[in-house]
Amino acid sequence: MPNQITQCYHLNTDIDFTVFRIQKGVLYLCMVAGQGICIVIRLYRGMSVMTRYEEVAGILRERIEHGIYRVGDRLPSIRAVCQELDVSISTAQEAYRQLMDVALIESRPKSGYFVLPSRVPSVLPSVSRPAQRPLDISQWDQVLELVATQRDDVRLLLGRGIPNFDYETLRPLSKILAGLHRSNDLHGFNYDKLNGSPELRQQVARLAIASGCLLHPDDIMVTTGCQEALAIALRTLTQPGDVVAVDSPSFYGTMQILKANGLKALEIPTDPQTGISLEALELALEQWPIRAIQVTPTYNNPLGYTMPEARKRALFQLAQRFDVAIIEDDIYGDLSFSLPRPRTVKSFDDDGRVMLCSGFSKTVGPGLRVGWLAPGRYRDQALHMKYVSTGASATLPQLAVAEFVAKGHYERHVRYATRQYQRQRDIMISWIQRYFPKGAGISYPQGSFLLWVELPAAVDCVKLNQRLAQHAIHVAPGSLFSASGKFRQCLRLNYAFTLTPSIENAVRTVGELATEMVEEAQTHATSVI
Repeated sequence: MPNQITQCYHLNTDIDFTVFRIQKGVLYLCMVAGQGICIVIRLYRGMSVMTRYEEVAGILRERIEHGIYRVGDRLPSIRAVCQELDVSISTAQEAYRQLMDVALIESRPKSGYFVLPSRVPSVLPSVSRPAQRPLDISQWDQVLELVATQRDDVRLLLGRGIPNFDYETLRPLSKILAGLHRSNDLHGFNYDKLNGSPELRQQVARLAIASGCLLHPDDIMVTTGCQEALAIALRTLTQPGDVVAVDSPSFYGTMQILKANGLKALEIPTDPQTGISLEALELALEQWPIRAIQVTPTYNNPLGYTMPEARKRALFQLAQRFDVAIIEDDIYGDLSFSLPRPRTVKSFDDDGRVMLCSGFSKTVGPGLRVGWLAPGRYRDQALHMKYVSTGASATLPQLAVAEFVAKGHYERHVRYATRQYQRQRDIMISWIQRYFPKGAGISYPQGSFLLWVELPAAVDCVKLNQRLAQHAIHVAPGSLFSASGKFRQCLRLNYAFTLTPSIENAVRTVGELATEMVEEAQTHATSVI
């Protein structure tokens, strides 16, 4: 007799009916009468209270709830379910549709069905509360520790902002590069145009259409990575001592450019879902002589937010009203988990005040050093800054990326990579929820491959890194992303790499050591009392 009760009916009699699980179309009823008398009735499909697809959906739901199928796992195919449970294809399809309706699973084209997180993380990171004045930038020593690593570094760098290089979809690029190196044409060893290869600029202009931007190839200049694009934009717009408004937390690379150019950062409160506070930014523009606004409004690094389209438009209008330029970092914009990808602030720009920075470091590989800048009305000044910094960018990587994009390989690679990243995001979130201290705030990006985690105040992630060093593990502490070293209880994690059991063990170690720090703080507080 089945041992799981699914429903109980209490009638206006001395008899209660308990419905047991249906198995292969058979319904079991248990009638409990007075004096402990139990009668089991075996009913058949025609009298069932649960349809067959509901039964199948229930079985799959139980397996998910009990961890047999974990977050990110691929579920059995329709055919496999039909064979295992002896049901028709239409029944299995309807069962899967039911699970999708309640957001337990999702269907991915040509890949199958995958388990989703039970919900958006119940605790999100807090809205930032930065200092309300311009600040000098510090934290270079911590940034250097994170980026100055060798390829043979034995540490597991869980916080580095690099994509996955192991996907087969990158093989065509390798072949293209090899072909260019073997070519007898020595054009690739010469300087290219100051604003970059015409072939590449044409492909960038074509890709930009997806973000709502209608750019001519001459509107684009190629840079040595997106980092140079950001540096050129800031040097074009500012002089030493100027104030730049940034979201908080903000990408440490941009913060160090501010430091190198003698600029001050004015951090603006930022929401983990909607982005930079426009209200706070407006007050700051009224109070301080802000020369530029630097934001990463799409799949923000590190907070993960994407500004809603209406707020992006409002941000541009605000900049227009105060006659200030916007530097938009869109390096993660193509890594969207859904289509169409979000629009850029640049797509609303009708007077050329938005300098759009992007590149291929996060979608293809940072070692290529291929970025680009759409400088708008500041084109001439930006070209001058390009000339006095690196001059022309390396030619061969430009030609390789241009061909990679032109032949459709780039779009195929991005589609494949984002499917993997979405799955791996869900797995990483499930690990954090399982191993990290209770109440940890977790971001929920809809693209890219970076997570922001806010731990209890007792956890200092700089000190946490010191403990992790004994395990050859390193995370990106939150203090890197602030001018004043705030967010010490926060860290950034990368989920782009293949999530192997060793990665899970590393995440577990991070969580255990963080929990240990929380317990130590509680013990200390108790002893003081």
